[in-house]
Amino acid sequence: MGVCGYLFLPWKCLVVVSLRLLFLVPTGVPVRSGDATFPKAMDNVTVRQGESATLRCTIDDRVTRVAWLNRSTILYAGNDKWSIDPRVIILVNTPTQYSIMIQNVDVYDEGPYTCSVQTDNHPKTSRVHLIVQDGQGFVSEDEYLEISDIKRDQSGEYECSALNDVAAPDVRKVKITVNYPPYISKAKNTGVSVGQKGILSCEASAVPTAEFQWFKEDTRLATGLDGVRVESRGHISTLTFFNVSEKDYGNYTCVATNKLGNTNASITLYGPGAVIDGVNSASRALACLWLSGTLFAHFFIKF
Repeated sequence: MGVCGYLFLPWKCLVVVSLRLLFLVPTGVPVRSGDATFPKAMDNVTVRQGESATLRCTIDDRVTRVAWLNRSTILYAGNDKWSIDPRVIILVNTPTQYSIMIQNVDVYDEGPYTCSVQTDNHPKTSRVHLIVQDGQGFVSEDEYLEISDIKRDQSGEYECSALNDVAAPDVRKVKITVNYPPYISKAKNTGVSVGQKGILSCEASAVPTAEFQWFKEDTRLATGLDGVRVESRGHISTLTFFNVSEKDYGNYTCVATNKLGNTNASITLYGPGAVIDGVNSASRALACLWLSGTLFAHFFIKF
């Protein structure tokens, strides 16, 4: 049913038809010399979704009637509101300016808006196009950063900035986490006298964080076993002897494991006068190899 349906009185229908005939003049109607800047509206209005859009039309004292339209829909005719949308309000209606505002704009508000005026001579129109950006503020669809063969030292926070001539730059930060198997970065032999407190330390880098285990030969060590304490915090694990005895001297293996792999290091607890070369022997390496392989298989099953 058209605008002259059953809900309109005949005089109301006549007003609607008159307004549309008056204001729906095609864009580009010739303007006489001297009228080139009248009426004048903004070329484009760009706002972000959720903000308010102001549509301004500059007029002069020759104007007898004014209206704002969205396509074929009359929003305002003079001070009279025709739109049922509560977000559309009139801002200014003076002899020099006729402006409206659309509050809390959404993407469906995007499109052409027409400022139509009637002078003593003939009607004139000017058009403004409302552009609504999405809430994220990013309008580019093909901008991306590609990192090939990424290394662990390339993890961290990256920043993307999008800007145009409408508003301040919109900045987003992206955190990249690079997963990698453990590697032991620090493991040092320690010399301690009998009866003293001794600490062996093992430091490993890994993402996800590594889990640590300590062994002496093929025996796994745990807190409370033979007077030792095993403690792991973050990327460091320690094996503490509270009262070192002769039987505590020897080689210990630190194993660091996560779901991507495992690594190990041999650390020696020695007494005064012991000769330590600081390098793992071949037999130690072979023992650590089969031990860490068994541990990794057990650990991997948990994931």
